[in-house]
Amino acid sequence: MKYYIIAGEASGDLHGSNLMKALLKEDEKAEIRFWGGDLMQAVGGTLVKHYRDLAFMGFVEVLFNLKTILNNIKICKDDISQFQPDVIIFIDYPGFNMRIAQWAKEKGIKTHYYISPQIWAWKESRIKAIKRDVDKMYVILPFEKDFYEKKHHYPVEFVGHPLIDAIQNQKPIDAATFRAENNLDEKPVIALLPGSRKQEITKMLSVMLSVVDDFPDYQFVIAGAPSQEFAFYESFITNKNIKFISNKTYDLLKIAHAALVTSGTATLETALFKVPEVVCYKGSSISYQIAKRIITLKYISLVNLIMDKEVVTELIQDDCNTKNIKKELTKILDTEYRENLLAQYDALEQKLGGTGASEKTAQLIIADLNA
Repeated sequence: MKYYIIAGEASGDLHGSNLMKALLKEDEKAEIRFWGGDLMQAVGGTLVKHYRDLAFMGFVEVLFNLKTILNNIKICKDDISQFQPDVIIFIDYPGFNMRIAQWAKEKGIKTHYYISPQIWAWKESRIKAIKRDVDKMYVILPFEKDFYEKKHHYPVEFVGHPLIDAIQNQKPIDAATFRAENNLDEKPVIALLPGSRKQEITKMLSVMLSVVDDFPDYQFVIAGAPSQEFAFYESFITNKNIKFISNKTYDLLKIAHAALVTSGTATLETALFKVPEVVCYKGSSISYQIAKRIITLKYISLVNLIMDKEVVTELIQDDCNTKNIKKELTKILDTEYRENLLAQYDALEQKLGGTGASEKTAQLIIADLNA
């Protein structure tokens, strides 16, 4: 079979690489062309375009790069026409992927979507296009199945969350060796995950580090994003209790005692590593006011959304300040509070459906193609 996969972000590259491994295991004659990144390229197949050439975030940036975006869509359509795949597999990245899905459906090419666009958070109107253009949808969050099937009468497959596999497939590390290699002392580690974009990091890291002097018995370790150089972070490292480790977030979480985490997938990753966390988010006043009117969710962290209750504390906008971070960090360092939180994390993992998301998805795709 011939598979064409489109992933436009780092997370899509991770999950796409695991899906590719599963497809190659189930179908030894699989031919794969893809848009993705280094992880997918390491598996095999043919890389058409790297996701770093596709990363345009926000209304203004998209507007300024509209010509490039439209050209990428044309390149993608031409490449698919030449390759003639049996199926196109879309991984999240809805702004681009839904355009290709509409075109592909009109051309009679099978369209499968792995990791649904988050239309339950915003742009719910996209359901019309999904119903029209997507033949099969594989969802990774348990509440998405009810959202699609009960609310919108569109059948989907819940396959479990691929992060469980990605985390369980991690090689174990020796904590003492890791500390020595990264200039960490024996104090318990509080991991700081401030995001990946410069503007976001600047805003979040400043407030996260404002509590360092209140916790002298701990060392605060900044998880550096692979997209940013150390020089950018250097000005934030103002005392010996602040350390920095680049591009080793999972290894850092393996030894962390607690964490301050900017909202996003990292909140779920931290919970799956069983690290007590406080979720922090601060945006520009204008962006926050716009988001508040567009997004009508009770929570911003995936942990709370999945559990449908406040498991981890969320400090948003004006609530995300030194006083509140100190108060909530003190809580998650308390033994009894931690034990209750870790029990909730176990329940979260059970709710996510266990291991094997990539394998289940690959088997369902191949079964549909052979039907």
